[in-house]
Amino acid sequence: MEFRTAGVIGAGAWGTALAQVCARAGLAVTLQARESEVIDSIAARRVNEAFLPGVELDPAIRATSDMAGLADCDLILAVPPAQHMRATLAAFAPHARPEVPIVLCSKGIERGSLKLMTEVLSETLPEATAAVLSGPSFAAEVARGLPSAVTLACADPDLGQALLNTLSAPAFRPYLADDLIGAEAGGALKNVLAIACGIVEGRQLGRSAHAAVITRGFAEMTRLAVALGGQAETVAGLCGLGDLVLTCSSPQSRNMSLGLALGQGQTVQQALAGKRSVAEGYESAPAVRDLAARLGVEMPIAEITAALLAGETTVDGAIEALLSRPLKAERI
Repeated sequence: MEFRTAGVIGAGAWGTALAQVCARAGLAVTLQARESEVIDSIAARRVNEAFLPGVELDPAIRATSDMAGLADCDLILAVPPAQHMRATLAAFAPHARPEVPIVLCSKGIERGSLKLMTEVLSETLPEATAAVLSGPSFAAEVARGLPSAVTLACADPDLGQALLNTLSAPAFRPYLADDLIGAEAGGALKNVLAIACGIVEGRQLGRSAHAAVITRGFAEMTRLAVALGGQAETVAGLCGLGDLVLTCSSPQSRNMSLGLALGQGQTVQQALAGKRSVAEGYESAPAVRDLAARLGVEMPIAEITAALLAGETTVDGAIEALLSRPLKAERI
């Protein structure tokens, strides 16, 4: 199985960075963008000024607004915001070929349906073969060629190995897994937990509290993944624990920076104002809370974060609610 061309749907920061990864791997890349200024910027200056400024893009990347331009690609990477995945895949459906694998690179749970992205794909393109790419990676660092490692989950071992061989490079190291649900669950929840960690930082509650949120948040992540049918071992890897540590440790994370602003006293509306890129945790938090309730999974940090984002409590109220929970044994 050999891939020569790749189509990347979604020209945000992460989609553009993955287009760089594909180009460095020797693929001819078509990057689909909705924004005409992004297409013009890449064509004229080889840079995505709107979403990934300061990074010169490989000449093998061609930008287009036309989904039909992806029809002949051997490989598709789908990178729209999670809440737009269904509409994006539906728009691509007339140009999809059943033999072309689709690598899902967006992290989140669909609001309303409470579906993971693999479920959204199976409903919009039922003949497509799915893979999931997830792990600790900031788009600007990956695009610049700094070292990173991610999880590539695929149920078909032969296809998974072919994708692994295609996308790997000295500075971009994917590890193969067969647990798509575990890979997705980690990526979906870590954004919500990063908002909680940002609040801790913004409120100056200290490093001990920060470590506690990461650790107990990881327990919530594991419980959710297992309840969905994933494996705890997957969540303990790059797509779960690794992504959680990165996203919860730097204001480079859009989700942590949102929490930081909230902890410093801004309202949700003030914190989101003027932001062009999506803080996926804000979009996914209500779905995470609803899914936890549906599955009967205890997730107090995610639940109180969702309540705060919905205006149902304050920062101080959220902190008090977590600290006043009944004492209990520590377990996953």
